[in-house]
Amino acid sequence: MPTLIPTKERLTPKDRLTLALQGKTVDRPPCICPGGMMNMIVESVMDRTKSPWPEAHSDSRLMADLAAGMYEGGGFENYGVPFCMTVEAESMGAPVSMGSRTHEPRVTDYPIDAVSRWIELRDIDVTTGRAKVVIEAIRHLGKKNPEVPIIANLTGPISLATSLIEPVLFFKALHKKPEEAHELLEHVTKNLIAFGKAQLEAGAQLLTISDPSGTGEILGPRMFARFALPYLNAIVRELNDFAKAGTIIHICGRLKGIYQELNLLGCDALSFDAITDVRQVAEHVTGKVLMGNVSTFALENSGPEKITALCKSCLAHGVDILSPACGIGPRTPFENIQAMVNAAKKGEKKEGANKEGT
Repeated sequence: MPTLIPTKERLTPKDRLTLALQGKTVDRPPCICPGGMMNMIVESVMDRTKSPWPEAHSDSRLMADLAAGMYEGGGFENYGVPFCMTVEAESMGAPVSMGSRTHEPRVTDYPIDAVSRWIELRDIDVTTGRAKVVIEAIRHLGKKNPEVPIIANLTGPISLATSLIEPVLFFKALHKKPEEAHELLEHVTKNLIAFGKAQLEAGAQLLTISDPSGTGEILGPRMFARFALPYLNAIVRELNDFAKAGTIIHICGRLKGIYQELNLLGCDALSFDAITDVRQVAEHVTGKVLMGNVSTFALENSGPEKITALCKSCLAHGVDILSPACGIGPRTPFENIQAMVNAAKKGEKKEGANKEGT
């Protein structure tokens, strides 16, 4: 039976999110945006905090101030860094353009041209470069507001691999050179575990792994089970004791073909994008808290009334943690983010999610 939380008892954002991830009943749904691939930053927050892109990607204090500025302005109920999915790839040898005020950093070239050349990749060094910036930013955030959860972020193994080698070459290798592909993924996963552990030891309480290239649409059920599932679970298994508040995995694309495989994920929560119907996920995926899945297109291009309606629909159909369906665009109006938070605040007591079998 879920633990009941008295409606008059005040929960902090950290308490509420932790309880929700444990599948326990809370006073109302949390509203978060983790960071990493699921970027939460918009231009108005850059202006208010005087922490603009691209400078904030490489300065720990600017990064921390920017992440905190979202919550402090009445936005998402968490802190989360970094604001892109290039930190790991850059640390392992990929050249990266730092982008602009309205464009996230991106990989500009691939350090290897065959999966067999994984041995040439650098290991992630958490004491230097932007990996160090992220860890220092988490330490800064830990001194701001102890009631707000800090989320560590990792790029998923498939997505990181396709930032280190041209994606077409990588996906061909899954079929033609599977043993070498596994060696690359094992190496990538080892480095992700080290980076995730450093973030959690620096003060983050939970972990999000976002793997937009590791989708069922791209891989199919058999290849997802063979090349995505074991490495995602390896990260969760190794970092579960450090992520004291819980773990989240975000998978992009349509999930219809991989429901069986998603049930085998070891994470606490499953995040998914707007192309997937919440009701279908709730029907076919058990043992997971469901997170999502407000359209980021609507967030950037619609008004607060539309966003409120989308949020109500998500919550009515089975979402436990309200969140954008993916990373939001920097031009997203802040009032639309506030509309999401207000919809969560007006939400009814959220019964504990079914986490049997986890």
